[in-house]
Amino acid sequence: MEKVTKEYLLLFNAITDAEETLRRLQGELMMAQQRAEELFLDSGDGTGPGDCRGRI
Repeated sequence: MEKVTKEYLLLFNAITDAEETLRRLQGELMMAQQRAEELFLDSGDGTGPGDCRGRI
């Protein structure tokens, strides 16, 4: 069995930590997007995409 070097372990652990952080952030961003969409749809204040006539 080959010995794993310290450098490889350091890099492997850093990559694994980064992947976990990115997965967590992706979930947080998706929740924020969904919440923003819900707020937009619930607002009903006439600023929806269909109400932009004459504003372009």
